[in-house]
Amino acid sequence: MKKVFYTNVRVIYRDTDAMGVVYHTNYIHWFEVGRTELLRDIGYPYSELENIPVWLPLSQVYCEYKSPARYDDMLEVSSYISKLGYASLTISYEIKRISTGELLVTGYTRHGVTNENFKPIHMGKHAPELYSTLKSIVDDSAL
Repeated sequence: MKKVFYTNVRVIYRDTDAMGVVYHTNYIHWFEVGRTELLRDIGYPYSELENIPVWLPLSQVYCEYKSPARYDDMLEVSSYISKLGYASLTISYEIKRISTGELLVTGYTRHGVTNENFKPIHMGKHAPELYSTLKSIVDDSAL
């Protein structure tokens, strides 16, 4: 069953450009905030993953900009696991302006699943509890 995780962030002045809108790379940063909190919420913060050891190096990022955020906007970052393999993981994101509900950005990050030496590992064998937890929250249509 797909489970969506929500994280709120406020646009600070540093996040904006000369046009007064959020600079485009900040959305990628907020994807990471959403991903980090998703993992923490399911009991696997990055520090725990590294103890297993399971690393999730980024292999691809996609971001589609629909409307700009501005200084002092409160944003909601929605994150969910959209694809799960034994050696890969895709997390999808939506960023909305809380005051209006307007969808500002959609995207995803794709990650390999490796050991600390960046060698691919079979998550189901190397970290079966983690794989089971992720499988329980993945988007059903991704299986």
